[in-house]
Formats: sequence, structure tokens, C-alpha cells
Amino acid sequence: MLNVKNDLFLNSVGDLISATNVHHEHTILIVDDEINNLQLLKRIFRGKYKILTASNGLEGLETLKNNINDVSLIVSDHKMPIMEGTKFLEEANHIAPDVIKILLTGFSDIEIITDAVNKCSLFQYILKPFNPEELQEVVKNGIDKFDLASSKSLILKDLKELFYKTIKSIASALDAKDPYTHGHSMRVTLYSIILAKEFNVDENELESIETAGLLHDIGKIAIPQAILCKPGRLTDDEFVVMKSHPVNSEKLISSIKKLHEVSPGVKHHHERWDGRGYPDGLAGEDIPFSARVIAIADTYDAMTSTRSYRKALDHEIAIDEIEKCAGTQFDPVLAKKFVEISPIIKAAKENPEEFYMQYSTLYRELNS
Repeated sequence: MLNVKNDLFLNSVGDLISATNVHHEHTILIVDDEINNLQLLKRIFRGKYKILTASNGLEGLETLKNNINDVSLIVSDHKMPIMEGTKFLEEANHIAPDVIKILLTGFSDIEIITDAVNKCSLFQYILKPFNPEELQEVVKNGIDKFDLASSKSLILKDLKELFYKTIKSIASALDAKDPYTHGHSMRVTLYSIILAKEFNVDENELESIETAGLLHDIGKIAIPQAILCKPGRLTDDEFVVMKSHPVNSEKLISSIKKLHEVSPGVKHHHERWDGRGYPDGLAGEDIPFSARVIAIADTYDAMTSTRSYRKALDHEIAIDEIEKCAGTQFDPVLAKKFVEISPIIKAAKENPEEFYMQYSTLYRELNS
């Protein structure tokens, strides 16, 4: 089944790549204050592209905003009243950075060229009078570049979506191995990103924490079912086997380049602030931030979930326990913040799917 999915995915990537060589009907925006120039440019491109026009920079910006999802390329004169071409294209670049920008001017000025290239992400600078055929070729090359960039973005989004779905499938498969931990990986991930966002970490770190949360227990795949689901207390030997899962988790993901940055959070989520945890006995801030976050989320979910050997504890009891263990088992700053936001955590526990869509960095990227 996995091979079928991969084949379908590869076919879709192939379609995207081949699409760059197929003519599409693109929209170009032409901005010029002289009506004769506008008419000339419209004639040059008529039949090849959809055409929008504007007679000055402000009008051009308004037209661009109103057609933000359609415009592929802008051709703008430089010397215009109200707003010069370089200023217009600079503002346009803030609105639509991926749109190709071409500047027409009758002045061969190195300062204008430098300003346009640096501030406007200029594709080409064309001197007047221009050869219509040469201008057509420049625009065609600009459209090709736009197509290629768009295709790459779609491919990257598809790759990220495949990666995300694969990670979630692995987490779900692991949770299904133990009926008492159904949904555990997603809830731990949810509590982790809620807590991490309180510390204003950047998007990349949030994505890393989210991925690590989903995979933090993947090494339990190698734990025998008899130990994983044992209704009573584990023997010393069984506990040694159980304690191997963080290292097993790291080994399983270490061969995947994309997952290198998340492995510290996966490997060290059972370390303790006082250094009495495992697998490496790290202490304090030597424990990776992501692992310290996941440790609290993991413990809270373990306490508030029914297990084979006991019933779930109430939210309030679990929060009291985390507060008591601040500075010994948990990072005291993170534990204090988790207690402060416990009403949010409780609400997320009661409605994890809705909260996950709200807080997930990966989900938001895929649906933006």
C-alpha cells in the first residue's frame, strides 16, 4: 500500500515538473502613465497573456492587491508622476514577492539600476526604445521563471504534506499498539507546542518540537507487547527494556536527514532536571529545550490517561504533581508556566483535535 501511495506521489511531482514546459495563460500587469505606451504594450502581449493596466503606481498597487492570486509578471515604466517605477516595484515586492518584475526606462542610470535590483527583486531592466520581439522574449523568460518557482513551491508543499502524514501515521500506528495509549502522541505534541509557544520560540523550533512530540515514543515499537501492556509493576529487567525506547527512537530516525534536528527532543525526553533521568543522565539546561518541554507534556498525559495498571488521575492532581516536581524532575521555569496555563491545557485535553488544528505549525503551513 505504501508503494502505491509513493507512486501516486511521484506521479504528481512529475506532473508538476512537466507543467513548467507547458504554456499557461498568465496575467501580466502593465503600468505606464502614457496612453500610447500602454496601447503599444497591450498590442505586443495581446493573445499571449491576460492583461491588466494601470496609469500610475498607486493605481498599479491597487490593481495588484485586487488580483493578487492572478498576476504573474509586472512591466512598469520608471518615470511616472505620483510614484516612480522603482518605488512602485518596491511596494509591489512587499505585496507579491514572487511576481516577476520588469522595469522600462529611458534613462541609463547606474543608481536607478542598483536601486531597482536591490529593493525590487528586479528580473530585468530594459532601456527605451525597446525592440518588441526582445521584450516578448524577456517576458516569456520571466513567465518561465515564475512557473518554475511556483512548481517548486507546490512540490515542496507536497513533500512536506507527505512527510507530515507519514509522521502522523507512524505515531498513530504506535499508539494503536497499546490500546491504553490511543492518541497519546498527538496529545503530548499538542501540550508541548502550547507550552513552547509561551516562550516565543521561532517557527522552526516549534516545527521541530511538534515533530519530536509525534515521534518521541517511536522506539516503543521494539518493546515486547507483554512489557508494554503489562497490567502490573515492571520487574527490574523489564524496566531496563522499557528504558531503551528513547535510544531506540533516536536510532530509528537518525538515518533520516530531515529528522536530525528533532532527535535530541526524542532521545532525551526522559532526562530529569536533577540529572537522575535516562538515557544519559543529563541535568539542567544541558537537557535540550525540546526534551524538557516534551517531558512535562508526556508526564501530564501519562497521569491523566487510563493505563493497564491504573485509572486516569484528575487534571488538578496531575497539575499539583508537576508543580511539586519543578526543580527536581522538571525544568522549574517550564513547569511553572505549565501550571499557569493549566486551564488551556485542560481545555486542550478535552478537545484535542480542535486545539491541535489551532496550535499546530505543520498543519497551518499545509493549509496556508
